Amino acid sequence: MTIGVVGLGLIGGSAAKAFKTAGYKVLAYDIDTRITGFAQLEGVVDGELTVSNLCSCDLLLLTATPKAVAAYLKDNAGHIHPHTLVIDFCGTKQMVCSLGFALAAEHGFTYVGGHPMAGLQYSGYKYSKPTLYNGASFIMVPPVHDDIALLDRVKQALLPLGFKKFVVTDAGFHDRMIAYTSQMCHVVSNAFIKSPSAKLHRGYSAGSFRDFTRVSRLNENMWTELFLENKEYLLGELDFLIRSLGEYRDAIASGDEETLRALLRDGRVAKEETEK
Repeated sequence: MTIGVVGLGLIGGSAAKAFKTAGYKVLAYDIDTRITGFAQLEGVVDGELTVSNLCSCDLLLLTATPKAVAAYLKDNAGHIHPHTLVIDFCGTKQMVCSLGFALAAEHGFTYVGGHPMAGLQYSGYKYSKPTLYNGASFIMVPPVHDDIALLDRVKQALLPLGFKKFVVTDAGFHDRMIAYTSQMCHVVSNAFIKSPSAKLHRGYSAGSFRDFTRVSRLNENMWTELFLENKEYLLGELDFLIRSLGEYRDAIASGDEETLRALLRDGRVAKEETEK
């Protein structure tokens, strides 16, 4: 079985390493040819993924940003063999899946949107590891939701990555949830760390500070694209948070002990509800 990987950053590099560890042939393409060359020297990649050998891939993983994946699909869809299963690993789904489904129908290959719920605060191939996806969940956005054979095909194809759970949804619901569970965390953490007090934290911080600021160390180019791609849902979550923070601020500023206690209690209960 031959695996093609487009994009050798943290996500694509980790996938390539996992498949190579499992004994598969791996072909890869990255806009930075130095990274592809280094991956070949490491023995992670068997060769460069090109127009001439793209048709040999049984599985093609598109692990770049949505715009880069869209551009790659537009340029190369005609060279993808009908037997190839194409899965994107993009952080937003609506635009890329709409294009992917259309091109798959036109050229005869199978396309499924995907999003691995795994990552690090660091980016780039040098931080990739074959165990990145072990135990993580994988979100699938298939063209139709009742094709059990296709869903099983995806699970079997991704078996070497070690996913524990597969979730099937549509592109819109995916993007709505990711705005809350991922993108908001990055926005808030990135804004929080800009406080002048952050430079004075040593000796005054513990686990809560480390946990809350971990994802402030982000790739600004990638996250700018993802935030703007998903701005409708992200703005909704930001507006809700700003209103909510205003309630806390007003209660603290006015010394309203009863309201503040109620707000804190409601937050605790809301957290407990999410864990049921």
